[in-house]
Formats: sequence, structure tokens, C-alpha cells
Amino acid sequence: MNNSNNKLLSILAAAVLALPLAVNAADLDAGDDGAPHARGPDDRAGPPGRGSGGPRGGDGPFGFGPGPDGPPFLRGVELSEAQQDKVFAILHGQVPYLREQSRAHEKAERALFALHGAARFDDAAAARLAQASAQAMANITLQHLRTQQKVLAVLTPEQRKQVDERNAGLVARVPRP
Repeated sequence: MNNSNNKLLSILAAAVLALPLAVNAADLDAGDDGAPHARGPDDRAGPPGRGSGGPRGGDGPFGFGPGPDGPPFLRGVELSEAQQDKVFAILHGQVPYLREQSRAHEKAERALFALHGAARFDDAAAARLAQASAQAMANITLQHLRTQQKVLAVLTPEQRKQVDERNAGLVARVPRP
């Protein structure tokens, strides 16, 4: 049982560590020569990060709301007004759950941090807190995946093909370690 928990925590930690790489890869645009370059200051979305219209926006609470142009994977895809309304509803529908999971993660992390200076170390409590933190991050990741699939379901086959082609180009440009 303990071995399976360690494996689960290792997998969750790897997924959490891989998220920033995926977000940075999504923020790369191809120039005229096809070479990747970071977004410039003239982009409407601005630099990634909270409060600045980053990959998960910044206009919503905790950086989980949609940015001014929606999800980055829809950049360049022309949506009808009805599609925009559906995407808006999907993205805003996830915000309360993501906020709840973010709070659970932050609470567990604060409690874990407090254990650093504790006079007596409680291994069982530390394990429970680490599990709670990892579970909250896993829930956030799963919600992002579910939301992306809901948004992709709104697209027409032509729009989906456009997104798939763009994603294939991003995957090809991501450097491997």
C-alpha cells in the first residue's frame, strides 16, 4: 500500500512539474521563419502570470479565469458568437471548483510548511497533508483537461483541425531534455 502511494505521489509530482513546461510551450508563437519566439509586449494577452492575462487568464480569481481571448489553444481560431458564448460559459463554470481546489492545495502546503519548525514531527500528519496537496493539484489538472475537452467539443471539424495542426507544430518545437 505504501509503495503504491509513493508511486502515485511520484506521478502526481511529475505531472505538477510538467505543467509549467506545457504552459510555456503553449505561449510560444512561430515567427515568419517558423522559429519559436516568446510573445512580445504588443500582444493583447500580455506576459504570462497572474493578473496579466496569462495562460489561464488573470482576469478571473486566482488566475483561473479566461483571459481576454480565451484559452491559448484557441488563439487564431475564429469562433462564432454562439461558440464564444458556449466557451465563456464552460470556462466560467469551472472557476468555483478550481478556486476550491486551489484553496485546499494552499491550505495543505501552508500546514506542511509549518511542520518544518514543529517541535515534534508527526509523520502520519505530514503524509496526510502531502496527499491532500497532491490530490488538490491532481484535481486541478483533471479539471483543466475536462474543460479543454468540453471547449474542443464546441468547435467545428474545421476549427478542430486548425487547433490540432497548431498543437502538432508546438509539440514539434518543444525541446526535449
